[in-house]
Amino acid sequence: MDVGKLNLFGAVISIVILLSCILIFVFRLSNMKTLEYWTGIAFIITAIPLSYLLLNAKQYDRPSIYYIQIGIMIAFILTELLLDYILNVHFRNTRWMVITYVMFFFAGTGGMIGIASLAGRVYSVITISLFLVMAILAFYQRAKTGM
Repeated sequence: MDVGKLNLFGAVISIVILLSCILIFVFRLSNMKTLEYWTGIAFIITAIPLSYLLLNAKQYDRPSIYYIQIGIMIAFILTELLLDYILNVHFRNTRWMVITYVMFFFAGTGGMIGIASLAGRVYSVITISLFLVMAILAFYQRAKTGM
């Protein structure tokens, strides 16, 4: 795969990640637990194409920040998988855990803006816009649902 296609692939994955987060928040606000659950599964599956990007990064001489951005997102996805889907830990009522989780979440999703920006300005604008919508929904749904 040439570098242009790989950059476009990264942009598409970044958009899918941000859109799935938006949908999770909308479904949570709408009390649509089944749709929230399955959208969460789709979100977790994005770790596979992110891993592909990470494994091919050296071949394209990516800078260190690229590894950090993708690494944090994969680590967050694995944390989400472990806490919410495997162990079913109810941690959202413990303030220090929520603060750590939210910082980790925004670091990962914010990094996706950088990954998408490699595909060009249009993808930067799209991911920045989606990130802002996602952030507003994240805090709104937290205030409304406590989750």
